[in-house]
Amino acid sequence: MPDLHILRPHALGLARARKIAIDWAGQVEKEFGLACTYEQGKTADRVQFSRSGVQGALQVTKDKFELDAKLGFLLGAFKDKIEAHVMASLDSRVPADTAPVPVRPAGGKKMLAKKK
Repeated sequence: MPDLHILRPHALGLARARKIAIDWAGQVEKEFGLACTYEQGKTADRVQFSRSGVQGALQVTKDKFELDAKLGFLLGAFKDKIEAHVMASLDSRVPADTAPVPVRPAGGKKMLAKKK
């Protein structure tokens, strides 16, 4: 089980999400010294990243970013700060008008809908 799991839905489509993921990978390489590899696929892309104390991947699809990372002992102590920073980094790149918002249908279950 990963130490860090982040799921960030969006309504960008794969082409726009891909650009954001490439930009994100460049930032974390520069800011945190992570070694990143980008694997482009037909329906999903994958950014694998690693350095001493952390390894993981960011899965990119037409409607979500999903990050799973295994943190080493020392970085595990900063899990909450790392998670908040990753979320803020993704949120700052995803335009607010393309993020799905939760809505409650008559049955009471949450569903995701596109903002208008």
